[in-house]
Amino acid sequence: MSSVAGSGLLSALRRAGRAAWVCLAVFLLVSILLVTVFRDVPPPATPLMLLRLADGYGIDQSWRGLVRISPFLLKAVIAGEDQKFCLHRGFDGEAIEGAWEDYQSGDKLRGASTISMQTAKNVFLWPGRDWLRKGLEAYFTALIELAWGKQRIIEVYLNVVEWGPGIYGAEAAAEHFFKKSAAELSPHEAVRLAAVLPDPLDRSAARPGPEVTARSRFMIEQIPALPVWQPLPCGQKL
Repeated sequence: MSSVAGSGLLSALRRAGRAAWVCLAVFLLVSILLVTVFRDVPPPATPLMLLRLADGYGIDQSWRGLVRISPFLLKAVIAGEDQKFCLHRGFDGEAIEGAWEDYQSGDKLRGASTISMQTAKNVFLWPGRDWLRKGLEAYFTALIELAWGKQRIIEVYLNVVEWGPGIYGAEAAAEHFFKKSAAELSPHEAVRLAAVLPDPLDRSAARPGPEVTARSRFMIEQIPALPVWQPLPCGQKL
């Protein structure tokens, strides 16, 4: 290789390196800005909402603060999705270790997502199980745990999570399934709503099938022993 060609290649690599650093810096700045803004401002939409919209679903969502959401629903969601929510900093080490061991044994990569991780994914990222998205999910999870705290995380989660085709958040779900506000949900209605979350496109809280019924029973059994404190969900601990 001539010295001229070598010099040109080195110059191109330097330009590529500078561009990569600029892209990284922009990503970090934008991500931190978004996390800071959404600490106080409701996210206007999520990537999943926009993808579902492109598929022909609408967007039915009404934002409600925690004080306007039934505490029964908050407890039911924690019982069904992340019973250690108040005990970790965004990641459940035991669940992640178990999922990794299963993957190494030849099973499909399964989720070990906490509510914090699900919130990070729902607000900032696209659906999927690829490693890039998982890495970004961990990054945003750490950011929101640091910047938001547990009350804001569960509040955002309950307002953006998908509860049915085009239905997002506790208020829209309560209105759709039970014709009442999220604040008025009974314990029985709350666990049925929470039981829908693993498969919101195929399950119904209004017409519960065997999966919803079994999961509801499980959550009812788990709720009394949940590690939650007043003010919900985690008191002043986190």
